[in-house]
Amino acid sequence: MKQSFFYGTVILIVAGGITKVFGFAHRIVLSRIIGAEGMGLYQMVVPLLYFLITVTTFGLPVAIAKQVAETEAANNPRLTRRYLLLALSVAGGISLFVCTLLLLFSHWIAGALFADPRAHIVMLAAVPVIPISSISLVLRGYFQGKQNMIPTAVSQLLEQVARMALVVVMTMSFLSAGIEYATAGAVASIIFGEAAGLLYIVWQYRKGSKKAAAQLLETPFRKAVSASKASLAQLIHVALPVTLSRIIGSIAYVLEPMLVPLALVIAGYTTAAATGLYGQFAGMAVPLLLFPTFLTYSLSVSLVPAVAEAAYQKNAPLVHRRIYQAMRITLVIGAPCTVLLTIFAEPLCVLLYGSEYREVGALLKELAPFSVFLFFQAPLAAALQGLDYAQVVFRNTLLSAIIKTGAMFVFTAQPAFGIHGAVIAANIGITLGTLLHFASLVKKIGFTIDVWEFGKIGIAMLAMGYLGSYMANHLFLHSSTGKLLLASTSISALVYLVLLVAMRVLGKQDVRRIPWIGEQLAMFFPRR
Repeated sequence: MKQSFFYGTVILIVAGGITKVFGFAHRIVLSRIIGAEGMGLYQMVVPLLYFLITVTTFGLPVAIAKQVAETEAANNPRLTRRYLLLALSVAGGISLFVCTLLLLFSHWIAGALFADPRAHIVMLAAVPVIPISSISLVLRGYFQGKQNMIPTAVSQLLEQVARMALVVVMTMSFLSAGIEYATAGAVASIIFGEAAGLLYIVWQYRKGSKKAAAQLLETPFRKAVSASKASLAQLIHVALPVTLSRIIGSIAYVLEPMLVPLALVIAGYTTAAATGLYGQFAGMAVPLLLFPTFLTYSLSVSLVPAVAEAAYQKNAPLVHRRIYQAMRITLVIGAPCTVLLTIFAEPLCVLLYGSEYREVGALLKELAPFSVFLFFQAPLAAALQGLDYAQVVFRNTLLSAIIKTGAMFVFTAQPAFGIHGAVIAANIGITLGTLLHFASLVKKIGFTIDVWEFGKIGIAMLAMGYLGSYMANHLFLHSSTGKLLLASTSISALVYLVLLVAMRVLGKQDVRRIPWIGEQLAMFFPRR
C-alpha cells in the first residue's frame, strides 16, 4: 500500500518516538538488574554488534529502497524481485561470512578488542543478531522503496516490545551463573526482538504478493545472479559509498574516546578527570543532543525512494518540491528542538542527571545552537542518495570527519579550552557536513529555498526562545525543575505554533496530511 511522502514520514516519526521511549526504558530496566559492571560488558559488545550489522548490510537498505522506487515507477515487478533477491543474497552471504569468522576466532577477537575477558560470552550471544537484523533491514528497504512505511514502523515497534517483554526474564534467568551470563541473556533478548520484527515483515511480504514471494523463493540462485550482473552492479554502485560513509562515521566514533581523554591529559588533567569529563561530554550531553534526530531520520528514510521515483520519471519540479518539503518540515520540527535544548540545557541536565552534573548543561548549551544543522544533515544526505549521488555523501562525510577529528584533538589539548575544545570540534563537524551536503545539492540540481518562508520560521524560533528564557528566569524562577521545564516548554511551544499559523507557514492543507487526525485538526487552521 503506497503512501504519500508526508503520510509515510509521520508514520515513521510516531513509530520512532515510541521506539526511542522503549529504548530508554529498556536501558533503565537493564541497568537496574545488571548494574554498572554488567552495563560495562553490554556497552563493550553492543557497539561492535551494530558496527558489524552496518558492514553486513553493506548499504543495501538505502540501495534497495532507491532501486525499488525506480522499478516501481517503471512498472517492472520482475526487476523489483531481482533487486530484492540480489540484496538478500549479498546481505545473507556477508552475514554468514562475518558470523563464521566471529565463531571461529571468537577468543582472539574478544582478547584483542575487549579489556574484560568476560565480554567473550556476551559477544557469542550477540552473533545470531547479525544475520537476522541484516535480512530484516533489507526487507524494510524493499517496502520503503514501494513507499509503504507501515511494515518498517510496525516491525520496529515489535522489536522493542519483544525485547522489553523478555529482557527481565532472560537476564534474571542467568544471573545466578554470573554477571557475564546475565548480560549475555540481555543481549539474547535482542535476538528475539529482531526475530519478531523479521517474522512480521516476511509475513507482510507474503501477504502483499504471494505469487511474487513464491517466484522469489523458487528462482535458482546461480541463474538469478548470472542474469542480473547489471542489477548487482547498480546496487553496489549505491550501496558501497553508503557503507563507506557509515564506516567513516564509525571509525570517527571509535577514535573519539581514544583521542579526547589523551588530549585532556596533554592539557594538564589527570587521567581520572579526563575520563570523567569525556563521560560528561559523550555519555551525557551528546545523547541529549541526538535524541530529537529520530524525527528527521524518519524523514530521510521516506525521502530516498520519493526523490528516486521523481528523478527516474525525469520530473525535476517534483524532485525539487519533495526535497524542499523535506527541508521545510525539518526546520519546522528542528527549530523548537534547537531552542528548547539551548534555553533549558542546564535545568534539563539537572533533572535527568542530578545537580552534581550541572556542568553537563553548560556543554549541552554550547552544542545545542548547532543542532539545527544536525537536523538537516540526514535529509540532505538522503536527497543526494536518492538522486544517485551517494559517492558525494561519502566524500563530504570523509572530509568533515577528518576535520572534526583533527580539530577535536588540537582544540581539546589546549588548556584554555579543555573539554570545550571537543564541543567546538563537534560543532565544526556538524556544520561543515551539512553545508557540504547543501552545496552539493545546489551544484548538482540547482536546488533553492524560499528565504522568506524560512525567515518566518526563524522569527517564530527567536520569539519562542525569548519567551522561554523570560519565563525560566522570571515567572518560574522559584519553581521546581520539573515544573519549570513543563510550563516553560509547553507555553513557548504553543506560542511557536500560533506564530507559524499566523504567518501562514502552517495551514489547513499541511495539517490535513497528518494521518488519522488530520481532517479533524484541519478545521482549526486557516488556508495558507
